[in-house]
Amino acid sequence: MQSYSIFSLARNALSGHQNWSKAWRSPPLKKRYDVIIIGAGGHGLATAYYLAKNHGITNVAVLEKGWLGGGNIARNTVTIRSNYMRDESIPFYVKSVKLYEGLTKELNYNLMYSKRSMIDVVQTYPKLREIKRRMFNGDLHGSAYERIEVDELRRRIPPLTGGGPESRLPILAGMVHPSAAVCRHDAVAWSYARAADDRGVEIHQNTEVLQLLRDSTDGSINGVETNRGTVYADKVAVVVSGHTTSITDTIGLKLPLKSFNLSAFVSEPVKPIIDVIVNCPDIGVYLNQSDKGELVIGGAPDAGQSFRRDIKQQVFEDAVCSMLELFPSFKRLKLMRQWGGTLDIAHDATPIVSQTDVQGLYVSAGWWGGFKAVPAGGYTLAHLIAKNEQHELTAPFSLNRFKRLDFILEAGTTTAT
Repeated sequence: MQSYSIFSLARNALSGHQNWSKAWRSPPLKKRYDVIIIGAGGHGLATAYYLAKNHGITNVAVLEKGWLGGGNIARNTVTIRSNYMRDESIPFYVKSVKLYEGLTKELNYNLMYSKRSMIDVVQTYPKLREIKRRMFNGDLHGSAYERIEVDELRRRIPPLTGGGPESRLPILAGMVHPSAAVCRHDAVAWSYARAADDRGVEIHQNTEVLQLLRDSTDGSINGVETNRGTVYADKVAVVVSGHTTSITDTIGLKLPLKSFNLSAFVSEPVKPIIDVIVNCPDIGVYLNQSDKGELVIGGAPDAGQSFRRDIKQQVFEDAVCSMLELFPSFKRLKLMRQWGGTLDIAHDATPIVSQTDVQGLYVSAGWWGGFKAVPAGGYTLAHLIAKNEQHELTAPFSLNRFKRLDFILEAGTTTAT
Protein backbone atom coordinates (compact mmCIF):
# COMPACT_ATOMS: atom_id res chain seq x y z
CA MET A 1 0.00 0.00 0.00
CA GLN A 2 1.39 3.36 -0.98
CA SER A 3 2.20 5.53 2.02
CA TYR A 4 0.63 8.99 2.10
CA SER A 5 2.82 11.73 3.53
CA ILE A 6 4.05 15.25 2.84
CA PHE A 7 7.00 13.68 1.02
CA SER A 8 4.88 11.51 -1.31
CA LEU A 9 2.66 14.54 -1.98
CA ALA A 10 5.67 16.65 -2.96
CA ARG A 11 7.18 13.84 -5.06
CA ASN A 12 3.96 13.27 -7.01
CA ALA A 13 3.50 16.99 -7.52
CA LEU A 14 6.53 16.89 -9.82
CA SER A 15 4.68 14.51 -12.16
CA GLY A 16 1.41 16.40 -12.06
CA HIS A 17 -0.01 13.73 -9.70
CA GLN A 18 -0.12 11.19 -12.54
CA ASN A 19 1.85 8.43 -10.80
CA TRP A 20 -0.24 7.69 -7.73
CA SER A 21 -1.08 3.99 -7.44
CA LYS A 22 -4.73 2.95 -7.36
CA ALA A 23 -6.29 3.01 -3.91
CA TRP A 24 -7.85 -0.43 -4.45
CA ARG A 25 -7.98 -3.03 -7.22
CA SER A 26 -10.84 -4.13 -9.48
CA PRO A 27 -10.13 -7.88 -9.68
CA PRO A 28 -12.25 -10.44 -11.55
CA LEU A 29 -15.03 -11.99 -9.50
CA LYS A 30 -14.14 -15.53 -8.43
CA LYS A 31 -16.62 -18.36 -7.97
CA ARG A 32 -15.76 -19.09 -4.33
CA TYR A 33 -14.56 -17.18 -1.26
CA ASP A 34 -14.20 -18.01 2.40
CA VAL A 35 -16.42 -15.06 3.35
CA ILE A 36 -18.81 -12.85 1.40
CA ILE A 37 -19.75 -9.47 2.85
CA ILE A 38 -22.79 -7.87 1.26
CA GLY A 39 -22.44 -4.09 1.37
CA ALA A 40 -19.39 -1.86 0.84
CA GLY A 41 -20.42 0.80 3.30
CA GLY A 42 -18.56 1.70 6.46
CA HIS A 43 -19.52 -1.40 8.46
CA GLY A 44 -18.94 -3.83 5.59
CA LEU A 45 -15.52 -2.45 4.71
CA ALA A 46 -14.47 -2.23 8.35
CA THR A 47 -15.49 -5.87 8.83
CA ALA A 48 -13.39 -6.91 5.84
CA TYR A 49 -10.39 -4.97 7.12
CA TYR A 50 -10.53 -6.44 10.64
CA LEU A 51 -11.11 -9.95 9.27
CA ALA A 52 -7.82 -9.62 7.42
CA LYS A 53 -5.88 -7.69 10.03
CA ASN A 54 -7.01 -9.39 13.24
CA HIS A 55 -7.88 -12.89 12.04
CA GLY A 56 -5.82 -13.49 8.89
CA ILE A 57 -8.90 -14.17 6.76
CA THR A 58 -8.18 -12.57 3.39
CA ASN A 59 -10.16 -14.68 0.89
CA VAL A 60 -13.03 -12.24 1.30
CA ALA A 61 -15.31 -10.59 -1.27
CA VAL A 62 -17.15 -7.37 -0.47
CA LEU A 63 -20.09 -7.06 -2.88
CA GLU A 64 -21.68 -3.66 -3.48
CA LYS A 65 -24.62 -3.08 -5.81
CA GLY A 66 -23.59 0.52 -6.48
CA TRP A 67 -20.33 2.34 -5.98
CA LEU A 68 -18.10 2.06 -2.95
CA GLY A 69 -19.30 4.34 -0.18
CA GLY A 70 -22.44 5.40 -2.03
CA GLY A 71 -24.97 4.26 0.57
CA ASN A 72 -25.62 5.47 4.10
CA ILE A 73 -21.91 6.02 4.76
CA ALA A 74 -22.35 9.05 2.48
CA ARG A 75 -25.81 9.93 3.85
CA ASN A 76 -25.29 10.99 7.46
CA THR A 77 -24.35 13.94 9.63
CA VAL A 78 -20.90 12.53 10.61
CA THR A 79 -21.37 12.72 14.38
CA ILE A 80 -19.27 10.40 16.58
CA ARG A 81 -20.36 9.97 20.21
CA SER A 82 -20.87 7.53 23.08
CA ASN A 83 -23.65 9.15 25.12
CA TYR A 84 -25.98 6.20 25.59
CA MET A 85 -28.10 5.05 28.51
CA ARG A 86 -27.77 1.29 28.94
CA ASP A 87 -24.90 -0.67 30.45
CA GLU A 88 -24.84 -2.89 27.36
CA SER A 89 -24.59 0.02 24.91
CA ILE A 90 -22.11 2.44 26.44
CA PRO A 91 -18.96 0.23 26.40
CA PHE A 92 -19.51 -0.56 22.71
CA TYR A 93 -19.67 3.10 21.70
CA VAL A 94 -16.79 4.04 24.00
CA LYS A 95 -14.73 1.47 22.08
CA SER A 96 -15.85 2.89 18.75
CA VAL A 97 -14.92 6.45 19.73
CA LYS A 98 -11.52 5.20 20.89
CA LEU A 99 -10.93 3.39 17.58
CA TYR A 100 -11.88 6.51 15.64
CA GLU A 101 -9.29 8.55 17.54
CA GLY A 102 -6.46 6.39 16.20
CA LEU A 103 -7.89 5.57 12.78
CA THR A 104 -6.08 8.26 10.77
CA LYS A 105 -2.71 6.94 11.90
CA GLU A 106 -3.64 3.26 11.65
CA LEU A 107 -4.99 3.51 8.11
CA ASN A 108 -2.54 6.20 6.91
CA TYR A 109 -5.39 8.33 5.62
CA ASN A 110 -6.54 11.82 6.55
CA LEU A 111 -10.05 11.36 7.93
CA MET A 112 -10.30 15.05 8.88
CA TYR A 113 -11.12 13.83 12.39
CA SER A 114 -12.06 16.70 14.70
CA LYS A 115 -12.97 16.30 18.37
CA ARG A 116 -15.44 19.10 19.04
CA SER A 117 -17.68 17.95 21.91
CA MET A 118 -21.45 17.80 21.64
CA ILE A 119 -23.77 20.06 23.59
CA ASP A 120 -27.35 19.05 24.31
CA VAL A 121 -29.60 22.11 24.56
CA VAL A 122 -32.13 21.04 27.20
CA GLN A 123 -35.58 22.66 27.26
CA THR A 124 -37.74 20.39 29.43
CA TYR A 125 -37.28 18.94 32.90
CA PRO A 126 -38.03 15.34 31.84
CA LYS A 127 -35.24 15.55 29.24
CA LEU A 128 -32.87 17.10 31.79
CA ARG A 129 -33.62 14.25 34.19
CA GLU A 130 -33.03 11.66 31.46
CA ILE A 131 -29.71 13.14 30.38
CA LYS A 132 -28.55 13.37 33.98
CA ARG A 133 -29.22 9.63 34.23
CA ARG A 134 -27.08 9.15 31.15
CA MET A 135 -24.38 11.28 32.74
CA PHE A 136 -24.24 9.13 35.87
CA ASN A 137 -24.38 5.83 33.99
CA GLY A 138 -21.87 6.96 31.38
CA ASP A 139 -19.43 7.90 34.11
CA LEU A 140 -19.34 4.24 35.18
CA HIS A 141 -18.12 3.22 31.72
CA GLY A 142 -15.77 6.07 30.84
CA SER A 143 -18.22 8.20 28.82
CA ALA A 144 -18.31 11.72 30.21
CA TYR A 145 -21.18 14.19 30.43
CA GLU A 146 -20.98 17.60 32.09
CA ARG A 147 -23.74 20.06 32.92
CA ILE A 148 -23.34 23.73 32.08
CA GLU A 149 -25.68 26.61 32.82
CA VAL A 150 -27.47 28.76 30.26
CA ASP A 151 -24.96 31.64 30.26
CA GLU A 152 -22.07 29.25 29.54
CA LEU A 153 -24.18 27.46 26.93
CA ARG A 154 -24.77 30.70 25.04
CA ARG A 155 -21.10 31.62 25.32
CA ARG A 156 -20.08 28.35 23.67
CA ILE A 157 -22.75 28.62 20.96
CA PRO A 158 -22.92 32.34 20.01
CA PRO A 159 -25.73 32.04 17.40
CA LEU A 160 -28.02 30.45 20.02
CA THR A 161 -30.15 33.56 20.64
CA GLY A 162 -33.58 31.89 20.90
CA GLY A 163 -35.04 29.87 23.75
CA GLY A 164 -35.31 32.81 26.15
CA PRO A 165 -37.59 33.01 29.22
CA GLU A 166 -40.61 34.08 27.14
CA SER A 167 -40.24 31.42 24.46
CA ARG A 168 -42.40 28.34 23.99
CA LEU A 169 -39.66 26.10 25.43
CA PRO A 170 -37.12 28.13 27.44
CA ILE A 171 -33.60 26.73 27.65
CA LEU A 172 -32.97 25.19 31.08
CA ALA A 173 -29.37 24.00 30.82
CA GLY A 174 -26.79 22.40 28.58
CA MET A 175 -25.16 18.98 28.81
CA VAL A 176 -21.70 18.61 27.26
CA HIS A 177 -20.33 15.32 25.89
CA PRO A 178 -16.59 16.15 25.49
CA SER A 179 -15.51 13.10 23.46
CA ALA A 180 -17.93 13.73 20.56
CA ALA A 181 -16.30 14.37 17.21
CA VAL A 182 -16.83 14.57 13.46
CA CYS A 183 -14.82 13.30 10.51
CA ARG A 184 -15.21 13.00 6.75
CA HIS A 185 -17.58 10.14 5.96
CA ASP A 186 -16.18 9.41 2.49
CA ALA A 187 -12.68 9.12 3.90
CA VAL A 188 -13.83 6.46 6.38
CA ALA A 189 -15.07 4.27 3.53
CA TRP A 190 -12.06 4.96 1.28
CA SER A 191 -9.49 4.36 4.00
CA TYR A 192 -10.99 1.03 5.11
CA ALA A 193 -11.32 -0.06 1.46
CA ARG A 194 -7.70 0.81 0.72
CA ALA A 195 -6.40 -0.96 3.82
CA ALA A 196 -8.56 -4.06 3.28
CA ASP A 197 -7.53 -4.30 -0.36
CA ASP A 198 -3.87 -4.08 0.63
CA ARG A 199 -4.37 -7.18 2.80
CA GLY A 200 -5.90 -9.18 -0.05
CA VAL A 201 -9.63 -8.49 0.32
CA GLU A 202 -11.50 -8.09 -2.99
CA ILE A 203 -14.01 -5.28 -3.43
CA HIS A 204 -16.56 -5.67 -6.22
CA GLN A 205 -18.64 -2.63 -7.11
CA ASN A 206 -21.76 -2.76 -9.30
CA THR A 207 -22.34 -6.31 -8.07
CA GLU A 208 -25.89 -6.58 -6.80
CA VAL A 209 -26.87 -9.53 -4.62
CA LEU A 210 -30.21 -10.79 -5.88
CA GLN A 211 -30.68 -13.73 -3.56
CA LEU A 212 -29.08 -15.68 -0.74
CA LEU A 213 -28.47 -19.37 -1.48
CA ARG A 214 -28.91 -22.26 0.96
CA ASP A 215 -27.61 -25.81 0.83
CA SER A 216 -30.36 -28.21 -0.16
CA THR A 217 -29.31 -30.82 2.42
CA ASP A 218 -28.78 -29.02 5.73
CA GLY A 219 -30.15 -25.54 4.94
CA SER A 220 -26.88 -23.74 5.68
CA ILE A 221 -25.80 -20.77 3.63
CA ASN A 222 -23.64 -21.61 0.64
CA GLY A 223 -23.42 -18.40 -1.39
CA VAL A 224 -25.29 -15.67 -3.22
CA GLU A 225 -26.80 -15.08 -6.62
CA THR A 226 -25.67 -11.77 -8.15
CA ASN A 227 -26.21 -9.86 -11.36
CA ARG A 228 -22.77 -11.20 -12.37
CA GLY A 229 -23.47 -14.84 -11.57
CA THR A 230 -23.39 -17.22 -8.62
CA VAL A 231 -20.71 -16.81 -5.96
CA TYR A 232 -20.16 -19.44 -3.28
CA ALA A 233 -19.02 -19.12 0.32
CA ASP A 234 -19.59 -20.93 3.59
CA LYS A 235 -20.03 -17.65 5.46
CA VAL A 236 -22.07 -14.64 4.33
CA ALA A 237 -22.54 -11.38 6.24
CA VAL A 238 -25.43 -9.04 5.43
CA VAL A 239 -24.29 -5.47 6.15
CA VAL A 240 -26.62 -3.35 4.03
CA SER A 241 -28.10 -0.81 6.43
CA GLY A 242 -31.79 -0.14 5.73
CA HIS A 243 -32.17 -2.96 3.22
CA THR A 244 -31.33 -5.92 5.46
CA THR A 245 -34.81 -7.41 5.23
CA SER A 246 -34.76 -7.11 1.43
CA ILE A 247 -31.86 -9.58 1.44
CA THR A 248 -32.96 -11.93 4.21
CA ASP A 249 -36.50 -12.18 2.82
CA THR A 250 -35.06 -14.01 -0.20
CA ILE A 251 -34.68 -17.13 1.97
CA GLY A 252 -37.72 -16.50 4.15
CA LEU A 253 -35.72 -15.31 7.17
CA LYS A 254 -37.74 -12.77 9.16
CA LEU A 255 -35.91 -10.28 11.37
CA PRO A 256 -37.27 -7.88 14.02
CA LEU A 257 -36.51 -4.80 11.92
CA LYS A 258 -38.45 -1.94 10.38
CA SER A 259 -37.06 0.49 7.82
CA PHE A 260 -37.41 4.26 8.13
CA ASN A 261 -36.16 7.26 6.20
CA LEU A 262 -33.97 9.78 8.01
CA SER A 263 -33.45 13.17 6.36
CA ALA A 264 -30.68 15.73 6.50
CA PHE A 265 -29.70 18.89 4.64
CA VAL A 266 -26.90 21.43 4.43
CA SER A 267 -26.82 25.20 4.10
CA GLU A 268 -24.64 27.39 1.95
CA PRO A 269 -21.11 27.88 3.35
CA VAL A 270 -20.70 30.66 5.90
CA LYS A 271 -17.85 31.85 8.09
CA PRO A 272 -17.14 29.76 11.21
CA ILE A 273 -19.91 30.33 13.76
CA ILE A 274 -20.27 26.96 15.55
CA ASP A 275 -17.29 24.87 16.67
CA VAL A 276 -19.30 22.23 18.56
CA ILE A 277 -21.96 19.69 17.66
CA VAL A 278 -25.35 20.99 18.76
CA ASN A 279 -28.18 18.64 19.69
CA CYS A 280 -31.65 19.88 20.59
CA PRO A 281 -33.46 16.71 21.72
CA ASP A 282 -36.67 18.35 22.93
CA ILE A 283 -37.51 19.85 19.54
CA GLY A 284 -35.84 17.19 17.37
CA VAL A 285 -33.02 18.91 15.49
CA TYR A 286 -29.22 18.68 15.53
CA LEU A 287 -26.46 20.46 13.61
CA ASN A 288 -22.76 21.08 13.19
CA GLN A 289 -20.61 23.14 10.85
CA SER A 290 -18.41 21.41 8.30
CA ASP A 291 -14.86 22.40 7.44
CA LYS A 292 -16.23 23.98 4.25
CA GLY A 293 -18.54 26.20 6.33
CA GLU A 294 -21.82 24.45 5.56
CA LEU A 295 -24.26 23.87 8.39
CA VAL A 296 -25.09 20.15 8.43
CA ILE A 297 -28.60 19.74 9.87
CA GLY A 298 -30.74 16.74 10.72
CA GLY A 299 -34.13 16.14 12.26
CA ALA A 300 -36.54 13.38 13.16
CA PRO A 301 -37.17 10.31 10.97
CA ASP A 302 -40.28 9.81 8.88
CA ALA A 303 -43.24 8.73 10.95
CA GLY A 304 -43.98 5.71 8.77
CA GLN A 305 -41.93 2.87 7.36
CA SER A 306 -40.25 3.56 4.05
CA PHE A 307 -37.36 2.56 1.78
CA ARG A 308 -37.21 6.04 0.22
CA ARG A 309 -33.93 7.92 -0.13
CA ASP A 310 -35.35 11.37 -0.69
CA ILE A 311 -36.89 13.82 1.78
CA LYS A 312 -40.48 14.60 2.75
CA GLN A 313 -41.33 18.28 2.68
CA GLN A 314 -43.17 18.29 6.01
CA VAL A 315 -40.28 16.53 7.76
CA PHE A 316 -37.88 19.10 6.35
CA GLU A 317 -40.16 21.98 7.40
CA ASP A 318 -40.49 20.62 10.94
CA ALA A 319 -36.69 20.46 11.30
CA VAL A 320 -36.24 23.99 9.94
CA CYS A 321 -38.97 25.45 12.18
CA SER A 322 -37.44 23.77 15.22
CA MET A 323 -33.97 25.06 14.36
CA LEU A 324 -35.21 28.62 13.85
CA GLU A 325 -36.78 28.64 17.32
CA LEU A 326 -33.29 28.52 18.79
CA PHE A 327 -31.27 30.02 15.92
CA PRO A 328 -33.50 32.74 14.38
CA SER A 329 -30.58 34.31 12.49
CA PHE A 330 -30.32 31.17 10.34
CA LYS A 331 -33.50 32.11 8.48
CA ARG A 332 -31.32 34.03 6.00
CA LEU A 333 -29.32 30.96 5.03
CA LYS A 334 -29.90 29.31 1.67
CA LEU A 335 -30.33 25.56 1.32
CA MET A 336 -27.61 23.82 -0.71
CA ARG A 337 -28.82 20.20 -0.84
CA GLN A 338 -30.93 17.68 1.03
CA TRP A 339 -31.09 13.89 1.16
CA GLY A 340 -32.55 10.92 2.98
CA GLY A 341 -31.12 7.60 4.08
CA THR A 342 -32.89 4.35 4.89
CA LEU A 343 -32.32 2.94 8.37
CA ASP A 344 -33.50 -0.41 9.67
CA ILE A 345 -34.40 -0.10 13.33
CA ALA A 346 -34.84 -3.03 15.72
CA HIS A 347 -37.84 -3.13 18.00
CA ASP A 348 -35.79 -1.99 21.01
CA ALA A 349 -33.74 0.57 19.03
CA THR A 350 -30.52 -1.35 19.75
CA PRO A 351 -28.34 -2.77 16.95
CA ILE A 352 -28.18 -6.42 15.95
CA VAL A 353 -24.74 -8.02 15.49
CA SER A 354 -25.48 -11.70 15.36
CA GLN A 355 -25.48 -15.11 13.81
CA THR A 356 -28.87 -16.12 12.49
CA ASP A 357 -30.83 -19.35 12.57
CA VAL A 358 -29.31 -20.09 9.16
CA GLN A 359 -25.87 -21.62 9.66
CA GLY A 360 -23.15 -19.44 8.18
CA LEU A 361 -25.33 -16.32 7.84
CA TYR A 362 -24.53 -13.23 9.91
CA VAL A 363 -26.23 -9.84 10.12
CA SER A 364 -25.15 -6.41 11.26
CA ALA A 365 -28.25 -4.22 11.29
CA GLY A 366 -30.45 -1.88 13.26
CA TRP A 367 -27.91 0.94 13.41
CA TRP A 368 -29.51 4.21 14.38
CA GLY A 369 -26.83 6.64 13.28
CA GLY A 370 -24.46 3.83 12.39
CA PHE A 371 -21.62 6.12 11.32
CA LYS A 372 -20.35 6.51 14.88
CA ALA A 373 -20.32 2.71 15.25
CA VAL A 374 -18.35 1.87 12.09
CA PRO A 375 -14.99 0.89 13.67
CA ALA A 376 -16.43 -1.09 16.60
CA GLY A 377 -19.17 -2.57 14.41
CA GLY A 378 -16.63 -3.94 11.95
CA TYR A 379 -14.25 -4.99 14.72
CA THR A 380 -16.87 -7.06 16.57
CA LEU A 381 -18.56 -8.52 13.47
CA ALA A 382 -15.18 -9.71 12.18
CA HIS A 383 -14.62 -11.44 15.53
CA LEU A 384 -18.03 -13.13 15.28
CA ILE A 385 -17.45 -14.34 11.72
CA ALA A 386 -13.93 -15.60 12.40
CA LYS A 387 -14.59 -17.34 15.72
CA ASN A 388 -18.34 -18.09 15.55
CA GLU A 389 -18.73 -16.52 18.97
CA GLN A 390 -19.95 -13.11 20.04
CA HIS A 391 -17.43 -10.49 21.03
CA GLU A 392 -17.99 -9.41 24.61
CA LEU A 393 -18.96 -5.92 23.46
CA THR A 394 -21.79 -7.22 21.26
CA ALA A 395 -22.85 -10.30 23.22
CA PRO A 396 -26.02 -8.44 24.33
CA PHE A 397 -26.74 -7.43 20.69
CA SER A 398 -27.51 -10.94 19.41
CA LEU A 399 -30.87 -12.02 18.03
CA ASN A 400 -31.36 -14.24 21.07
CA ARG A 401 -32.52 -11.24 23.07
CA PHE A 402 -35.75 -11.18 21.10
CA LYS A 403 -36.44 -14.84 21.86
CA ARG A 404 -35.98 -14.18 25.58
CA LEU A 405 -37.65 -10.72 25.50
CA ASP A 406 -34.39 -9.45 26.96
CA PHE A 407 -34.58 -6.06 25.25
CA ILE A 408 -32.02 -3.27 25.51
CA LEU A 409 -34.32 -0.28 25.41
CA GLU A 410 -32.42 2.64 23.88
CA ALA A 411 -35.44 4.30 22.26
CA GLY A 412 -35.16 7.33 24.54
CA THR A 413 -31.58 8.06 23.53
CA THR A 414 -31.52 7.13 19.86
CA THR A 415 -34.88 7.47 18.19
CA ALA A 416 -38.44 8.58 18.58
CA THR A 417 -39.79 5.74 16.43
